Amino acid sequence: MKKIILILFLASIFVQTQVETRTLNNGNLILEDVPNVPEEIKKDLKGYQNIRSASFRGFKPDNEGVFISTRFGDVGQLHVVDKPLGMRKQVTFFDEPIGSVSVQPNGGLIAFTMDSGGSENAQIYVMNPENGRTVLVSDGESRNGSVLWSRNGEKIAFGTTRRNGASNDVWVMDYKYPEQAKMIFASPDGTSWTPADWSKDSKKILMQNYISVTSSRIFIVDTETGESELVPNKEDSSNLALAFGASGRGFFFLTDQFGQFRQLAYKSLTNGRVKIISESIPWNIEGFAISKDRKRAAFIANEGGFSVLYLMDARSFKFKKVEMKSKGLIGGIKFSDNGKKLGLSLNNATSPSETYIVNLGKRNLDYIDVVQWTESEVGGLNTDEFVLPNLISFKSFDDLQVPAFIYKPKDVTEPVPVIITIHGGPESQYRPRFSSSIQQWVKRLGAAVIAPNVRGSNGYGKDYLKMDNGYKREDSVKDIGALLDWVKTQPDLDSDRVAVIGGSYGGYMVLASAVYYSDQLVGAVDRVGISNFVTFLKNTEDYRRDLRRVEYGDERDPEMRAFLEKISPNNNVAEIDIPMLVVQGENDPRVPVTESEQVVEALRKEGKTVWYMNALNEGHGFRKKENSDVSQQVTLMFFENYL
Repeated sequence: MKKIILILFLASIFVQTQVETRTLNNGNLILEDVPNVPEEIKKDLKGYQNIRSASFRGFKPDNEGVFISTRFGDVGQLHVVDKPLGMRKQVTFFDEPIGSVSVQPNGGLIAFTMDSGGSENAQIYVMNPENGRTVLVSDGESRNGSVLWSRNGEKIAFGTTRRNGASNDVWVMDYKYPEQAKMIFASPDGTSWTPADWSKDSKKILMQNYISVTSSRIFIVDTETGESELVPNKEDSSNLALAFGASGRGFFFLTDQFGQFRQLAYKSLTNGRVKIISESIPWNIEGFAISKDRKRAAFIANEGGFSVLYLMDARSFKFKKVEMKSKGLIGGIKFSDNGKKLGLSLNNATSPSETYIVNLGKRNLDYIDVVQWTESEVGGLNTDEFVLPNLISFKSFDDLQVPAFIYKPKDVTEPVPVIITIHGGPESQYRPRFSSSIQQWVKRLGAAVIAPNVRGSNGYGKDYLKMDNGYKREDSVKDIGALLDWVKTQPDLDSDRVAVIGGSYGGYMVLASAVYYSDQLVGAVDRVGISNFVTFLKNTEDYRRDLRRVEYGDERDPEMRAFLEKISPNNNVAEIDIPMLVVQGENDPRVPVTESEQVVEALRKEGKTVWYMNALNEGHGFRKKENSDVSQQVTLMFFENYL
């Protein structure tokens, strides 16, 4: 009898742990215990999944046309547009999406980066857009980026891990002879080193040493001798190199040495004095461009999550706001070679990224107009039905006011379910950019979507940014608990139907929220999330490890290691009592696939409901349309089932 009972017990365990597995997209997408997506969902999402964007990448050498990136196949590629709202002519035809793009000064070539399968081991290519001829100029193995043409267009400086696979060094090459590339600076400490600007005579490079979001330094390196000179600054301050001024005897940079926010400043190399340029703007400055003749500049202020563009006289430091027709997020600002135009991408909650050109006047602060150059397809959807977010704030456990954006469905008469979406980083910031996922959740599910910027988020001052560091990590999780309490006070929100979703560090926040607040949630979606800080720090790529230790804590310290193990969701899955959807890319170098595998296994051992998706040809997020489409469909199905 005992033998029969044992057999039945073992059989029951086997049944519970059996996993139903199927594949899609030529075997590249593996789905475990994920139900089939109803045809109705596929049909309803088709419009959202065929929305395109057109991001500005640079001006053509003729100063007239522009390069943009957009997607007409499975991944984004480079295109040319020769006039406002003109036809797009595709110039790259790769199976992988194009990364960064840099147009050669005084020439017609383009340097761009591209990786394979989301590995982030990006390689550098130089292409002639007239005939499509493309040459690989990096080593084909290491991680490369921060591509920077010299001012005369003859050389390229770049960051690379070529030396040992871990250190972020700076190299220089003549693009015609890439095999002769040489290292001009070797990282001594494992932190990140990248080129920011060349001097006019190509003998010096303004260089950035990024230690963490709150600590970074600026150096000037001699390209011939490799000698480096630290530009003095206050300890534990953020200083981001931008560009040399016209005379070469000073440079522009961003710094938080003199206040809570990153200010635009100019430092003289003659007397060491610093001029704070954006002192009257109490927000982070985050984008900067300077014209080829160094007479004009432009910068972007992040004002409460929205972008504001300013033109600046690069010699007098006077600046002027550019009035835009719509409020949104601005990025990718670059001047044409002749200095008569400024290109940019503009994105907002109801429109994907489009390319705009600011036509400039004769005087450095004057502009004639702002012209939209692209108008992307929106899958046949009525954009008038898209909803705009409102900015709110709620009080956390220690009376901290936490900002959040909330999207609500139109014309509802009953309390609606809630989806809380948590950004990654953690030193990032949710900003009201276009999201087809949010619009479909609001429209189809009738859900309100809340995007909080919990403590540790960027954009609200350096003290706010540091409030989740080290042993304070779970204070940010408590902010989510406070948001759940706030939802209960809102008559138009249904506090009995709340789900959470987030990616990367946001995935950790989702898992931690499921540990602490399962009694207040109905489901959770973890995308490429950290499930255990110790295993994460052990397995993340070498070039990132020291950077992440600054933020999360050093697991080599026994006391910190014990703390990280204690708070890691993977060690607390018994407390999770809600269905989970876990989404991962097999080649993720940042949050390795093992982070998802171990939490899925732990959840299954506890008999929890967990759906798991793993894309074998993706990395830190899905960039291929066929995988992204299925991920959106499954996520919507998950919310429909449990929300």
